[in-house]
Amino acid sequence: MEPITVPDLTARPLGFKVERLMESPADSLYQAWTEKLDTWFAAPGTLIMKAEVDAVFFFETVFKTEEDLVEQRHPHYGRFLRLVPDRLIEFTWLTGAGGTEGAETVVTIELEPVENGTQLSLTHKGFPNEQSKSQHDSARKMILEHLDQKMMEDR
Repeated sequence: MEPITVPDLTARPLGFKVERLMESPADSLYQAWTEKLDTWFAAPGTLIMKAEVDAVFFFETVFKTEEDLVEQRHPHYGRFLRLVPDRLIEFTWLTGAGGTEGAETVVTIELEPVENGTQLSLTHKGFPNEQSKSQHDSARKMILEHLDQKMMEDR
């Protein structure tokens, strides 16, 4: 199934790619990104998600930095563009100030089963500025490490 429309990123070419050998199998990683985001990334009780092309999703993350006096809520919105079970997930990713600044970015996750787990490749494109791109790039590496650790704990 093809999405209704795909974001035009020609005016916002900034992006990055992160690769990681994950210990978890591809089917578990696929589920983690399409059904179980609230078990490792989204704040529990905030996830609205259905893994279908053009299905819109919402969730929040909640965290506190050293500078914050209280925990900060960060809403995230998107929709699925392409889904190939256990192989490919592509979705839009939109957050506010301090995130994508309201720009609809595109995340593509490719899963390649290998002998010791899964080779995961995550590409994120369409950032409005270098600061937003760099912030997401550094966070993604930590997020993938956290995902792999969480998946191994749950086995």
